[in-house]
Amino acid sequence: MPSLRSLILPLASAVALAATAAPAVAQDWAKARLDKTPRHLEWVTVKHGNRDVKCFIGFPEVKTKATAVVLIHEIFGLTDWVRGMVDQFAEAGYIAIAPDFLSGAGPNGGGTDSFGANDNVRGKIQGLDPAQITADLDAAVAYVGKLPAANGKVVVGGFCWGGAQTFRYATHNPNIAAGLVFYGSATEPATFAKIKAPLFGFYGGNDARITAAVPKLVEDMKAAGKAFDQVTYTDAGHGFMRSGEQPDATEPNKKARAESWIRIKAILGKL
Repeated sequence: MPSLRSLILPLASAVALAATAAPAVAQDWAKARLDKTPRHLEWVTVKHGNRDVKCFIGFPEVKTKATAVVLIHEIFGLTDWVRGMVDQFAEAGYIAIAPDFLSGAGPNGGGTDSFGANDNVRGKIQGLDPAQITADLDAAVAYVGKLPAANGKVVVGGFCWGGAQTFRYATHNPNIAAGLVFYGSATEPATFAKIKAPLFGFYGGNDARITAAVPKLVEDMKAAGKAFDQVTYTDAGHGFMRSGEQPDATEPNKKARAESWIRIKAILGKL
């Protein structure tokens, strides 16, 4: 009869392995889409100071120079889904680049993919220095804006944690063409005077943690004389741009995602 120890150890190992693999398994559908894309996607390293920032970039199949979009990932880091969004923005006709803000922060100097479980990534991102985040964004914006295929216009957009960083970055860089804030919190009203670019909000009706603050945000942005247009999508939850693409997506999330894409293309098309 096998000992209790011989039964427990394999089980513990299996649980640990499942926890580590969970983020990758959960987004197999996103990776499958990436594997089939006809567009040019690649990893690049953007340098600033002594820091190397690993970024994923995608190029549209177009004849003319394109607007660039810097995408800021969720609190889960630079996942396959975020890489898939790079490809989808490229599919829509834009150069898209997503920096891994955990570049160099993982085991052996790795990035997001070196951490394993989501909780490890979340904790590390929450501890990032805002000044470093800003510097990483400055470098990514400068890099993509100067590419030969770029037309010089750079938009910044982000999801969840990245949405909040998008709003914050808009108070720092007056030269971005627009900011796309997906279900992220805003900075304090005292910072709004520094915003020059038009901002566009995308919020879920079933995401009170974020959306409950939107009516006051609208008022405060109007009082500051800043351009802010937002849509709250009925019954959509937090993270609907990702969850609305998942195989088990709810109808409200799928609808919010589809309507958001129509809006994104309309916004970028007018810049």
